Amino acid sequence: MYGTAFIFVKAPQAGRVKTRLGREIGMARAAALFRIMMKKTLTETISGPWRTVLAVDPPSALRGWEIYWPSAIPRVSQGPGNLGDRMARMIKWAPPGPVIIIGADAPQMRTRHIRKAFSALARKDAVFGPADDGGYWLIGLSRRRAAPHLFKSVRWSSPHALEDTLKNLPDSFSVQFLESLRDVDEAADLEIMNGFGSRK
Repeated sequence: MYGTAFIFVKAPQAGRVKTRLGREIGMARAAALFRIMMKKTLTETISGPWRTVLAVDPPSALRGWEIYWPSAIPRVSQGPGNLGDRMARMIKWAPPGPVIIIGADAPQMRTRHIRKAFSALARKDAVFGPADDGGYWLIGLSRRRAAPHLFKSVRWSSPHALEDTLKNLPDSFSVQFLESLRDVDEAADLEIMNGFGSRK
């Protein structure tokens, strides 16, 4: 069972992306690393039979950036609000069928993970790819049943993001977890990129 895979991306400009990492290694370097991770995520995601859509922030970035975002991939604006507001908007906007949302900062993510996520949604109501920091690098819904308060009061960018989201699921929902991966949010995380950028 396949559906739509949204990749959440920001304009890959210094000072706009990976600012926590940028405070440690410099904003220009952090942006350059984000571009590498984003390219890898795009390559892995568009390799499958699902529909891939870029969810872009800010809206002004919908035009241009073809050097990083192939023009053949549809783009939509994430819109305003916190991360939960923006993800809920994409889930509501998507055509019928399963939906997954991934970020662009988990360089260990591969096509097989996305395939497993969609396969899980053939049987389960929700799927999560946990991150080592307590968040998640993937969330997916079958959308056979509604989860109207999924992102209510989630403590984003904290060790509680996954826990909070799970609590918001209806009690009857079935859930499957993928393997835990590591996001790149700070300099200590750069070791998962095979040493690239790890020297200060």
